[in-house]
Amino acid sequence: MTDLCADDLTAIYPKPSPRVIAKARPAVDAHAKKFIEMSPFCVLATSGADGSVDASPRGGGTGFVHVAGPNQLLMPDRSGNNRIDSFRNVVEGSGFVHLLFFVPGIDETLRVGGRGTLSADPDLLASMVEFGKPPRAVLNVAVSEVYFHCGKALMRSKLWSPDVKVQRSVMPSISQVIHDQTSLGEPEGQDVVEARYKTQL
Repeated sequence: MTDLCADDLTAIYPKPSPRVIAKARPAVDAHAKKFIEMSPFCVLATSGADGSVDASPRGGGTGFVHVAGPNQLLMPDRSGNNRIDSFRNVVEGSGFVHLLFFVPGIDETLRVGGRGTLSADPDLLASMVEFGKPPRAVLNVAVSEVYFHCGKALMRSKLWSPDVKVQRSVMPSISQVIHDQTSLGEPEGQDVVEARYKTQL
């Protein structure tokens, strides 16, 4: 297998149309704001000081990421595994972040890029109580680029179609998987894992 170079890419892929280039906007407009306010889920991508890249799922109630202005998003951080890879990248790495927003039932996605900083300001945390508790920190994104992705990827995957939904029972619980991989902790069934999740949202 031969790796492609930049010239190979130019030969394989035609230039994007002017419209595709122009759709990248410098701020959150009315359409992007509406999409973010409908979104309960996004993927956060960050880059580390060593050039590594992290992508992490983030979710909450509909509109859990707050549009504070055309060039500012505020994303509360909820309970997780405490690895904080993304946040270490924000404070120790380039600070550049990208968010990919999903809205269930809509095949298009929204990509937002900018530079992130973190805050644990008590008043800010208190303003973002969800699931009965404040976040531990808030990611503040200074937005510099916003654009919608076409729906082809989600259409190909049939992501929202009940026809491709699998039964949870086809995979062991995450507790069992990690036990098999590490021999650490005690394996738990899916019902136990889900019950614990509900107390930690």
